[in-house]
Amino acid sequence: MGINKQQYQKIISELDGKATLVAVSKTKPLEDIKELYDLGQRDFGENYVQELVDKYEQLPKDIKWHFIGHLQSNKVKYIAPFVHLIHAVDSEKLFKEINKQAAKYNQVINCLLQVHISAEVTKYGFDEVELTSFLNSDLTQYKNANICGLMGMASFTEDNNLIKKEFTHLKMLFDQFVQISSLKHQLSILSMGMSADYAFAINAGSNMVRIGSLLFGSRIYNK
Repeated sequence: MGINKQQYQKIISELDGKATLVAVSKTKPLEDIKELYDLGQRDFGENYVQELVDKYEQLPKDIKWHFIGHLQSNKVKYIAPFVHLIHAVDSEKLFKEINKQAAKYNQVINCLLQVHISAEVTKYGFDEVELTSFLNSDLTQYKNANICGLMGMASFTEDNNLIKKEFTHLKMLFDQFVQISSLKHQLSILSMGMSADYAFAINAGSNMVRIGSLLFGSRIYNK
């Protein structure tokens, strides 16, 4: 099928350097990723650990691989040697495991804490109380995992006002935590917005968006 080059250029123009585009390439063939790579795209996002490992081994090594799916603690070890950013750190337990596995490879892995902002119960993530408690705890004990921002997913709905409200709320939380002097890890990334709602996310203050179907077309699930 190939990628939509016109759509890619349109999105890059819209972002205008204000936000990083993570091209969500899960289930997509190597040829499509290489095609986007040849246009200058370097940040790619994957949801499945084995698929990410396979693609890492076969594609150029200057690609920045983002793991954007729900990550199980027992699979961290497979991506620890090379992953650029883990987006969906949704528990202290997972963060501890990332720190442990990163240490084995003498790496420091950048992480985003996933915040549950959606009205949907199926979404993962810290709630506000858990997030506040964790970010105010002694994070200096984690030498090999670095919290560099927050991530959130809005509700899957046609109610645009709800989506805007959820994004605005996460930006407010992000701004609050950036101001905390005791927070040892610098929060610089706010990852929110996907193919259907990235424009709302950018307007709300997102500086990283995760876009797949607009670039690659509808996904093919054969797993």
